[in-house]
Amino acid sequence: MQGRLPSLAKYEIIEEIGHGGMATVYRARDPRLARDVAIKVIHPHLRDSTEIAHRFHIEAQAVAKLRHPNIVEVFDVSDARDREQYLVVELVRGRTLRQVLAERSPMPPEIAAAIALELTAALTHAHDAGVVHRDIKPENVLIETGANAVKIKLTDFGIAKLLDAKGVTSTGQVLGSPAHMAPEQIEGGEVDARNDVFGLGVLLYECMVGHLPFEGTNPAQVLRRVLDGDYAPAEHEHQSVGRAWSGQLDRALARNVAERTPSAAEMRAALEGELARLGITDPPAEISAYMAGPDAYEAAHARSMIERLTALAQRARAKGDVLTAACDYNRALSYAPADPALLRIVGAMHRERSRGELLRRAAPAVGLLLAAGALGYGVSRSVTGRRPAMTDAGAAAVVAIASLPDASLLVSVAPEPPSFDAQAPPVRTAPTVMRAPLPAPLPNARQLSFVRVMPVAGVVVTIDDGQPINIGAGSTLPIDTRPHVLRFACVLQDACEPDTRTIAAGSFAGDLAIELKIRPATLLVLGQPDGHYYIDDYASIDVRAGVPARVPVSRAVNNYVTVIDRDSKREQKVNLSAGKEARVTFAAP
Repeated sequence: MQGRLPSLAKYEIIEEIGHGGMATVYRARDPRLARDVAIKVIHPHLRDSTEIAHRFHIEAQAVAKLRHPNIVEVFDVSDARDREQYLVVELVRGRTLRQVLAERSPMPPEIAAAIALELTAALTHAHDAGVVHRDIKPENVLIETGANAVKIKLTDFGIAKLLDAKGVTSTGQVLGSPAHMAPEQIEGGEVDARNDVFGLGVLLYECMVGHLPFEGTNPAQVLRRVLDGDYAPAEHEHQSVGRAWSGQLDRALARNVAERTPSAAEMRAALEGELARLGITDPPAEISAYMAGPDAYEAAHARSMIERLTALAQRARAKGDVLTAACDYNRALSYAPADPALLRIVGAMHRERSRGELLRRAAPAVGLLLAAGALGYGVSRSVTGRRPAMTDAGAAAVVAIASLPDASLLVSVAPEPPSFDAQAPPVRTAPTVMRAPLPAPLPNARQLSFVRVMPVAGVVVTIDDGQPINIGAGSTLPIDTRPHVLRFACVLQDACEPDTRTIAAGSFAGDLAIELKIRPATLLVLGQPDGHYYIDDYASIDVRAGVPARVPVSRAVNNYVTVIDRDSKREQKVNLSAGKEARVTFAAP
């Protein structure tokens, strides 16, 4: 049930369309210009605050300076003497990015980057006009789907700082949303355009990964993690993000301002560069296709990315750029975790890289031993005039090489055979491969390797009808050469959709990537029979008293959300767990 609508002299209020911490947003009619508008009306308990009213007028002044297709336009602002304090802005007929993420999270990284391109264009314009937004988050991004295109607009400059204004935050108060605030903003330091780069980095991370980079059980814990730069790289949380996008997020989220991407314009250039590398030349068209049919788009996009990434990896490998090739192959594998060709390539590259690291680590010690052997050989020959047999140091060098893991791949030159004729020309022998004796293979056995295991909270595998075994990325399991059925589940019961894989008979087991889908949580609100509620950050999910509501979550446990009574605006926090029911009670007011 909607509460009483406010009465304004110049506008006809039609309906409530949004609700925030400072204001309620209404759709209204401007009879003078015959157009619909959006009006943000300050909550009654705040309108008597001089500071809040001042922020509203600051927002009007800030956004009135801006004219850009990706920024919501401001039309009017209340007079300081009006009973209601309000702001009249362009009406965007669409949803917030937060509502989109509540239904589709995470989204394909290229769609997130395409949306960010629109936002970087808006921020570049704002920064050039001396305006810093300071509250970049999905709730402040509006997405309007039209017949021919999708419009992305940035709104709510309510706590923007005018670089040419003085004293707006002279009290030292921290303004903003904790999980989206830059460290320097939390500490009350100087705020500039790089503050918005950080906020956009947080937004992009959430779009690509499915949860915020900085999380905690309370605002103080979140702020501490932001200040410490404590977050998991995006590619570790969601492999389909890949190294290239994850690296861009790391630069945007740098704790040290000097190390952060310096401007929205440079962030835009980096995003455009990676999209172009991946063959995406019309980002707005990609957004439109995604919004028109997310399921169909994601399926086609995955197929396309496998082809593009594989082709890019092949070219990089041919040029000797092994790191780029490995990153692109790994990302392609995230879209096709059971593809045998990709698994073989990625497994081989991992082994090549491991051997390369081994050689680099072993080289100094082996070099010293070989040098010692050469020195002993030289001294002996200078004294006797003969080519001596291999010295103890030289023999030690060969033993050291042969005893290294994977030593069968190392090559050494065999010593010249002894000669007792000082006048005879030296006899040269061909290089000889020095092979360490390899352990005999286990009879009738093979190794099963796991190159990726998600979620990181824990996965168990049951082989045929055996006991569950905990596994993680990098785990290996010996199995015999018979066919086997592997059943995977989360350590936390009912948290994930189980998965089953069949391993064919033979001598090769291969590498597996396991990513289990996390089940939604269930929320049950106990309250007035006709009560209506919503979840902060999941506003599109209608919650009614006594009716279980399914809520998508990004992790098995510790999904903290706020449930809000639509009528009284009372709030209660609740912790949601995947596959489980959580209850929250609203007593009668």
